[in-house]
Amino acid sequence: MRCLLIFLLCLFFAAPATAQETPTPEDIARERIAEAAASGATELDLSWLGLTELPYEIGNLTNLKSLRLENNQLKSLPPEIGNLTHLQSLGLGGNQLNNLPQEVGNLIALHTLYVGDTKLSALPPEIGNLTNLQILNLISNKLISLPPEIGNLTNLKELDLSYNELISLPPEIGNLTDLKSLELWENQLSSLPPEIGNLTNLQELGLSDNQLIGVPPEISNLTNLKSLGLGANQLISLPPEISNLTNLQSLGLGHNQFGNVPPEIWNFRNLQSLGLSDNQLISVPPEIGNLTNLQQLSLSDNQLISVPPEIGNLTNLQQLNLSNNQLISLPSEIGNLTNLQELYLSDNQLSSLPPEIGNLKQLCYLSISDNQVRHLPIEMGHLSELTATMCGIYSSGFWLNNNPVISPPPEIVNQGTAAILDYLNHQAEWHVRQMVSQIAGGVGVLAIGVLALRWRHKRRKDKKKRA
Repeated sequence: MRCLLIFLLCLFFAAPATAQETPTPEDIARERIAEAAASGATELDLSWLGLTELPYEIGNLTNLKSLRLENNQLKSLPPEIGNLTHLQSLGLGGNQLNNLPQEVGNLIALHTLYVGDTKLSALPPEIGNLTNLQILNLISNKLISLPPEIGNLTNLKELDLSYNELISLPPEIGNLTDLKSLELWENQLSSLPPEIGNLTNLQELGLSDNQLIGVPPEISNLTNLKSLGLGANQLISLPPEISNLTNLQSLGLGHNQFGNVPPEIWNFRNLQSLGLSDNQLISVPPEIGNLTNLQQLSLSDNQLISVPPEIGNLTNLQQLNLSNNQLISLPSEIGNLTNLQELYLSDNQLSSLPPEIGNLKQLCYLSISDNQVRHLPIEMGHLSELTATMCGIYSSGFWLNNNPVISPPPEIVNQGTAAILDYLNHQAEWHVRQMVSQIAGGVGVLAIGVLALRWRHKRRKDKKKRA
């Protein structure tokens, strides 16, 4: 009993010592800060430590140029952060910051500021002091507005405000004339200020997943724009002036309310990617054939009943999505798309495929599921890439489920793509083999029948002799 009591006392007094030996995240941070101060380091990584507060000693590292604080549990920053006047890069993403201290405005040497995936609901006016800032990332916060001082950041080249709750942009946004990339995805913008047209160096503009009902004509000034995302808004038309954006290479207009393809896009001869999925289109005009540089075209989830023959002009096309429409046929000119790799035709009313589809020798993904196709053209036997392992970065494949296919017969279809292509390549031979097999089977049955009759006849004769 006495030994047990001594043992328990030892545990009791040893436990606090053990607890003290385990450093807290703040202890680890202080140790790294002290080491950086002693060595004169210009970079410090305090990310992924589980910090709930940043030690005030951070303000002693006045020579620091890069500070990483991502993925902690910080709810605020100490005012001493403002002492780091030589700091050029600051990473604060993945914390729980509700605000930034006004002292952040002292960091006048900052080139890059990342504050994504936090809980910021507002920016301090002092943000406008960071006039050397070139990259500002505020993705996935709770911002509902921007301070007018944002317009002071005239050296800014990249600004990402996606996944916030912005309902408007200040006119001062037009001061950011060096901006090359502006991302505003997933906000609540219903309009854009005309000053957006001042951003003449802009190359990428992302406005998808907002509540835009129109686009200001001043957007036509952005003649260096290469990528414009306007998907998932409430657009029914585009301003005529937008046709000036002749350098556009990517245009996203999907998930809007277009009843017709906006005619302004026919001027975009450099366009490589065009998204018009999930609108209310009932036809595609022949001018689609003007966009000869297109590599990706999505017209899925509309009400199309046909595709114009001019689609055959798009000889650089690599991906074509026509699924979820009401197509009853395809033009033979589809066979001109010899660079096509992916063709999506599912959920239509196709009863057949044109033989010219066999010209698409690069095709490695084809979906015709949920149609009314009964016969596959024998020319499809040439599409050997459908059996490849990969189609770009995705798996290759041929999908024709939920069709009343009778040729190839079900026993071939059930064996997969390779068997289907082999059947189409040797269809005549396969039918001859089937006929021979059936004839042979018939002859065999007949021979068995004859032998059976002869055996029965012989038995009767033997019975009569014994009688």
